[in-house]
Amino acid sequence: MISITDKTLQDLEFNTVLQTISDGCNTEMGKSKALAIAPFKDKETLIDALLQTSEYVSSFTNNNAIPNHSFESITHEIKFLAIEDSFLEVGSFRKIATLSETTNTLLLFLKKFKDYYPKLNDKGASIEITKFIIQKIDEVIDKYGEVKDNASPDLLDIRRNMNTVRGKVNQSFGTALTQYNSLGYLDDIRETIVENRRVLAVLAMYRRKVKGSILGSSKTGSIAYIEPEATLKYSRELSNLEYEEKEEINRILKKLTNDIRPFLELLKHYQEFLSDIDVVAGKAKYANRINGILPNIIEEKRLFFREAFHPILYLNNKIKNEVTFPQTIELNNKSRIIVISGPNAGGKTISLKTIGLLQLMLQSGILIPVHERSETFLFDRILTDIGDNQSIENHLSTYSYRLKNMNYFLKKCNAKTLFLIDEFGTGSDPELGGALAETFLEEFYHREAFGIITTHYSNLKILANELPFASNANMLFDEKSLEPMYKLVLGQAGSSFTFEVAQKNGIPYGLINRAKKKIEGGKVRFDKTIATLQKERSKMEKTSLNLKEEETKAREEGKKMETINAKIQEKLERYQELYDANQRLIYIGQKIDDISESYFNSKDKKVLIGEFLKMVEIENSKRKKLSVKEKKVKEVIQKQVVEEVKVKVEEIRVAKKEKKIKAKKEEENKPKVVLKVGDRVRMIDGKAIGSIDVIEKNKATVNYGIFTSKVSLDALEFVDALK
Repeated sequence: MISITDKTLQDLEFNTVLQTISDGCNTEMGKSKALAIAPFKDKETLIDALLQTSEYVSSFTNNNAIPNHSFESITHEIKFLAIEDSFLEVGSFRKIATLSETTNTLLLFLKKFKDYYPKLNDKGASIEITKFIIQKIDEVIDKYGEVKDNASPDLLDIRRNMNTVRGKVNQSFGTALTQYNSLGYLDDIRETIVENRRVLAVLAMYRRKVKGSILGSSKTGSIAYIEPEATLKYSRELSNLEYEEKEEINRILKKLTNDIRPFLELLKHYQEFLSDIDVVAGKAKYANRINGILPNIIEEKRLFFREAFHPILYLNNKIKNEVTFPQTIELNNKSRIIVISGPNAGGKTISLKTIGLLQLMLQSGILIPVHERSETFLFDRILTDIGDNQSIENHLSTYSYRLKNMNYFLKKCNAKTLFLIDEFGTGSDPELGGALAETFLEEFYHREAFGIITTHYSNLKILANELPFASNANMLFDEKSLEPMYKLVLGQAGSSFTFEVAQKNGIPYGLINRAKKKIEGGKVRFDKTIATLQKERSKMEKTSLNLKEEETKAREEGKKMETINAKIQEKLERYQELYDANQRLIYIGQKIDDISESYFNSKDKKVLIGEFLKMVEIENSKRKKLSVKEKKVKEVIQKQVVEEVKVKVEEIRVAKKEKKIKAKKEEENKPKVVLKVGDRVRMIDGKAIGSIDVIEKNKATVNYGIFTSKVSLDALEFVDALK
């Protein structure tokens, strides 16, 4: 049973992660659920949640995108449906129909693509798919959220009568308007609307001459608003019909509510399912932003996060276009506790928080930004003591508060606990506080708890070195600039670089020397030794990186040279074969020429045939009789050569064509030169150059010296201007 306190959630800034996930949800219900995410109590449910998120992440890149799952909350409607004899408003039914349709579509989709989304399909497998709710609502309410005319025969009759009466109202009002306007009783505006009824704008002096009901007057009293007597009768009839319509609609909505009421529990499931999917979608969007994955969850007690990023820092740095440095850390049965030391502002606390937050996120069903070969097991408790926790309310000092916290650690700490303590032992006298911190560390160690602590205390560094299943670690620092490199190195304690950092920040050298004299020589030597070792480690890291880069470059160059050599060798062999074949053909040609000349002089056919046969036999003796298999191999090689030549020729042809098209485009894009008499020109795609003698309209007479030609100006291109 996992136990995480509010203090741990606060120390690791878990709520910041939840707020970002909540912002990625589409519905209000989803947003609320996202903010309430907490570590899972059992492993099976946790694994399901992680796999659901992982499946949703995969939908961003495959061709089967998960359909829309947004909805309007029906919490209010669910409360009303639970009350007998109550009925819902028209708008509520439209929300219920949309919710049902969205859920049905999503459930059918997940069923169809269950091979892609097995866990998401399992989540909705027990929920009933029904079209009854949608059909019932569609029979009564249209897509605009209004009750349909044919929702009942009585409503249809009432609305027909209402349309008829409205026609009579408009007709009678129009007659009265024309009559009284012609008599000059009306104001310039003629008519207006009062209490949703058309009225005549009658001048006050004529109000007694107009028959009807006065419904009001203007602010100045100069106009009386009168509904004509003829219209009044029909208006009353219309009001009665509107009342009947309202009653009939209420009756229809009561019946529809009673039809939907048996599906109350199903609607609750629909809303819960869609809001849960919305949270999964929010977690998937967050995972996509931080490059989150699902590492391997194992039974063995081992935490191995490779190239782990702090998600909050990563997103903040991404906005600022700054680099975030990943950390690699491992805790196992042979190295249960790691003591990180080194100067302030080197990244110790961030490394500590990264491990804690990622483990907490993972145990809450959220994918984490680590390398795919990372793995971890599940802790029962995560205990944290990070930052200055001075309590003003309880009048406790920092040290008192931390001691109270350590007492809680001692009560809860066991073999399945991950504890994270920042600046362990601070807040009291260094000697006494360090001794107490050492005792606490020994106790956590004997309880076989897993943990990471950061400290400046030398005794804790020494203890970590002495305990078989604990180890030191440090944050790398550049030995020259004393700037942090934000890289965690396991296996060695880190120097605090106290005096070096002081010197870098301008503290006089004399004062630093005086400070050194005031403390124990052994401690200075110890810190100095650690600092030297750390500098050496830093140098080795840089050298190792440089060597790796050089090795990679050399390997790549070697591969390139091998490829080039192979190609050159192949070409040489082909050229040699071609040379030999050509030499043979030249020899045969010379031989035939000699035989021909001999025959020309002697006219002896026997000698000619004999010499020719002799030459053929000599050539055939050189030939090797190929087997059927060898012939096939030779044919294949010949075909390959022919194909290579074809491809090469095609490449040359395409290149030439592209070059020609490019040249043509460049020619077209050239600014057109206005040709003048005397300019030297030539025909487009022609070679002969002549000079223009005469230009008439759009034609020019071009003199080529021997002859002249009349050509369209568009067919000519400029070569040189008249000098």
